[in-house]
Amino acid sequence: MPNTAIGASDSAGGTVPHVKGSCAKGNSVSSAFSVLSARGRGAARLAAAALVWGLAATGTVAAAGTAAADEIPQNQGGATATIGDLKTYGSAVVHENGEDSWVSAGLFEMTVENGGMLQTYCIDLRNPTQRDARYQETSWSGTSLSGNKDAGRIRWILENSYPQVNDLAALAQKAGVSSLTEQDAAAGTQVAIWRYSDSADVDAADPRAEKLADYLQKNAQDLPEPAASLTLSPAAVSGHPGERLGPVTVHTNAGSVTVTPPTDIAAGGVKVVDADGKPVTSAVDGSRLFFDVPKDSADGSTSLAVQASTTVPVGRAFTSETRSQTQILAGSSESTVSATATANWAVKGAIPALSAQKDCAKSGVDITAANKGDEAFTFELMGAEHTVAPGISETLTIPLQEDQAYDFTIGGPAGGGKRFKGVLDCRTQGGTSDISTQTLSEPSPASVGGSGGGTDLAETGGSGVTPFIAGAAIALVVIGGAVVVLVGRKQTPPQV
Repeated sequence: MPNTAIGASDSAGGTVPHVKGSCAKGNSVSSAFSVLSARGRGAARLAAAALVWGLAATGTVAAAGTAAADEIPQNQGGATATIGDLKTYGSAVVHENGEDSWVSAGLFEMTVENGGMLQTYCIDLRNPTQRDARYQETSWSGTSLSGNKDAGRIRWILENSYPQVNDLAALAQKAGVSSLTEQDAAAGTQVAIWRYSDSADVDAADPRAEKLADYLQKNAQDLPEPAASLTLSPAAVSGHPGERLGPVTVHTNAGSVTVTPPTDIAAGGVKVVDADGKPVTSAVDGSRLFFDVPKDSADGSTSLAVQASTTVPVGRAFTSETRSQTQILAGSSESTVSATATANWAVKGAIPALSAQKDCAKSGVDITAANKGDEAFTFELMGAEHTVAPGISETLTIPLQEDQAYDFTIGGPAGGGKRFKGVLDCRTQGGTSDISTQTLSEPSPASVGGSGGGTDLAETGGSGVTPFIAGAAIALVVIGGAVVVLVGRKQTPPQV
């Protein structure tokens, strides 16, 4: 299907005013899934939050040596966007243990940094969406889609329904209904996605939307994960002055990318060149880039950046470090995408190139250290000492609990080094212990909504409870012992 760009105007509001759910954004703090009222996991977060305020007040929440460390992004590049409102939606009902919970179901809109708009559905039914959360394009391996045998079917649904298919009459005919509104199409598509992303027993409230959901679910086929809009591989390289450090390979669906060479003073004449040593200002998919470090350069580090304008492939996942529900791309305008790569060099000793990536299959974060130096790089991880020999690349996994925050540094002298931080968010949450529901005698939109009473599956959007969520993430670090400082143990550790 063609990659349909987002139009100038979408139908705002759904078929059921005031219905708020796990994929809606709202202002109320009285949600059934707010941190203040949720059972199960939500209650645990509240307890953790209460603890962290006391710890923070006494200054005991800290990661040693992080102030001077460069923070390493754990995404591989692509689009970065801020989530906006739920634009086109209807309502749906989630059934669990004889209880029915009303939710809003449909399309979010995101604003891309430096230009562009995205449309997304959520694939994380029971978690809230935080207002103005910042999202990053992410591989399926770093999300709840990792290990989901039906992930490819979700991509098929996206490719074969609204908004990629904007001929609603043709879509209605396939679904076996007389007509579909945009709200029907968005709600039916979201419901079909939830059945595969969250294994949810969920129905669209509108009969036409329900018929569409059934059609999509029944006909969905397995498709491969779409390639990223833009990445650089590897994300970090190292070597000696006088060498070309790399290669760093460009992977993109854009026609070309702009290459921004190092501009920091520390770079001191370092250039970005191709395999022939010619300076590079633009590149294409498959281009190999190198850092040309002058022979007389002092030990140091720098980075390059690449940027392009392209449509982000449908089916790419988007995650947020603010514990806002995971999204999956349904449509993209021409949008700005970017990626960075770092380089470290030293005259002698160990010269590690460090990168990190979430690995949901292993429930942790993979730390890769490639040592291009002439001495071993030795560090301590989770109480065990590890050594990366010269010329060797090694990947170690830091195991974490779901929803656990982490903040650690692989360091050099005087607190310098590379800092890795984030929150592990790899699973959708199931079971009635995670949600508070409302039993409805009549599953009718008329029986819910308004400002008086009523509960929903998962209220979303920013509110006064958002700090509790952020605080709980920090508390999990303290409780779980996930603050790990990885410090080079050699007497003269390299700059990294």
